[in-house]
Amino acid sequence: MTGILIAVGIVALIAGLLVFIGLRNPATIDERALLSRLDELSQSGEDFDLEKIELSQPFTERVIFPIARGLGNFAVRFTPQNALLSIEKKLDLAGVSSKLDPSMILLAQFIFLGVFSGGVFLIFMIGSFRMPLGQRILLSLVFGLLGFAFPSLMLTSKINRRQKDIRRALPDALDLLTICVEAGLGFDAAMQKVAQKWQSELSLAFGVVIKEIQLGKLRKEALRDMATRVGIPEMTSFTAAVIQSEMLGVSLAKVLRIQSDQMRVKRRQRAEEEARKAPIKMLVPMGLLIFPSLMIVLLTPAALKLFHSALGDMFG
Repeated sequence: MTGILIAVGIVALIAGLLVFIGLRNPATIDERALLSRLDELSQSGEDFDLEKIELSQPFTERVIFPIARGLGNFAVRFTPQNALLSIEKKLDLAGVSSKLDPSMILLAQFIFLGVFSGGVFLIFMIGSFRMPLGQRILLSLVFGLLGFAFPSLMLTSKINRRQKDIRRALPDALDLLTICVEAGLGFDAAMQKVAQKWQSELSLAFGVVIKEIQLGKLRKEALRDMATRVGIPEMTSFTAAVIQSEMLGVSLAKVLRIQSDQMRVKRRQRAEEEARKAPIKMLVPMGLLIFPSLMIVLLTPAALKLFHSALGDMFG
């Protein structure tokens, strides 16, 4: 039993470390750390020693993160290509493809599988559950499958939050784009203004488009890639209208104003739809929590009086 507890503790510790590493941005951290070390060495006037620079990195960057990535790449070899493409698409939609890769998600899935199944089996072993061993193993496997699906569910939740944030910010961003274009700015400069004014998922998406255009990608290709990374019909409609206006020579300001009006109408319609769904969603907590509590509060005094009356004596 002690050995099982130690094993579960080690697995949980490793899972926490890997999740902590996976949520960081290794490229940005390595670049900043490298630049800071190079600045220190250049100011001190010492000779550049690659071994010294490597040893000056934190232990997590030198040992733990490469091991975690290696384990993830090992799991990738035995994973179907369609599953990897699906995970990669989810990472793009969630906006975390620069921080995580499919190998880390696969590794997290297997770790959560072991933690969930091992933890439930340990609870069954140390608890006073009168249950056959086969049922314990079966329930542990069921919870293990839930743990395996947990990282995917977290990604789906992140995607939904990001898309909701973009839908909410898109009409205001289009208004600002329209004002900037009507004032004489180009479309790229207008997107740069939107990216600088707000700190949201939409401004980050516009910032990525600006960087891609500066690196030489065509504007229409960068806009299409942004629509693919966002994955909502409103963004697809917006990018298609901008590309068509550029190809056909239509006034971009008029197109943006029409798109802004349409996005605002859609946002109001979504708000009305959510408001109409609210009563239906309230039925479940009302039926399971509020109504039983009210019945207990209202009927308990009457039931106690009946119990102590002659009617209660009739029923024993």
